[in-house]
Amino acid sequence: MSDINFELYKVFYYVATTLSFSEASKRLYISQSAVSQSIKMLEKRLNQQLFVRSTKKVSLTPEGELLLQHIEPAVNLILRGESQLLEVNSLESGQLRIGASDTLCRYFLVPYLNQFHKLYPHVHLKVTNRSSQACGTLLHQGTVELVITNYPNPPLFGMSTLTTLRPFKDVFLANRQFFPCPDEPVSLKDLAEYPILMLDRKSVSGDSLMHLFRQHQVELIPEIELNSNDLLVDLARIGLGVAYIPDYCVPTDDPDLYCIPIREDMPERKIVTAYNENSPLSAAAIRFLDLLKEDISVPEH
Repeated sequence: MSDINFELYKVFYYVATTLSFSEASKRLYISQSAVSQSIKMLEKRLNQQLFVRSTKKVSLTPEGELLLQHIEPAVNLILRGESQLLEVNSLESGQLRIGASDTLCRYFLVPYLNQFHKLYPHVHLKVTNRSSQACGTLLHQGTVELVITNYPNPPLFGMSTLTTLRPFKDVFLANRQFFPCPDEPVSLKDLAEYPILMLDRKSVSGDSLMHLFRQHQVELIPEIELNSNDLLVDLARIGLGVAYIPDYCVPTDDPDLYCIPIREDMPERKIVTAYNENSPLSAAAIRFLDLLKEDISVPEH
């Protein structure tokens, strides 16, 4: 079958997805007769009928549906490659696919998305919100081109395309009306007596907290586990416990909330961006990566 021309498959793809010979001819800029001849030639070479034709409609045969399942991803890949090449210099179209957590979108990413949109208003922005670990999985699957996540993040271990955007530390946030500010820093052992509010322990943040307490031989039994840092802040505000959150999530407009001083050194974490070096970046992704890097002086590692 190696002598079958790709153009035949291309014609098949447009007829199969539109179920119209006339519509396919318009999209391919060829005559309807040429479309019909191409389909007949493909059917002859494959020795299979691909379409059921009637005066009112066109439908796929089971063999045609099977062929479309294989042809559609290949054609889409080629079309996406063409699109990326055409937009390299202009950025007048195209799509930017980013993965990031809700927290990072709100507290870090929004200004960059705003700046990028103002510069390139015709580029479609698609931001997929997942946990930091799930973002790493999306990157490996090719669902997104770039991810912005907290680090350490196991799915990103060993990647050579990580860039640190900013360091941060996690803090323990409390409401002084319910948990008065102590005179001296609190040890993790004493802190474990507080009702601790944290992200799900399967998350990067939750796992880091459990690891921190294990390192200091302290058992931690959290009071509440959630999937939102904003909700942790809200619950700390009403006195349900002490919230463990990144320092960049601490509200600056609530005098009742404060960060409990901790006796032990809190480990530094990072906000990083990463991409899959085995997948070519679109022009939009390259430009967005440049915008992120313009605000940092930390080298890639």
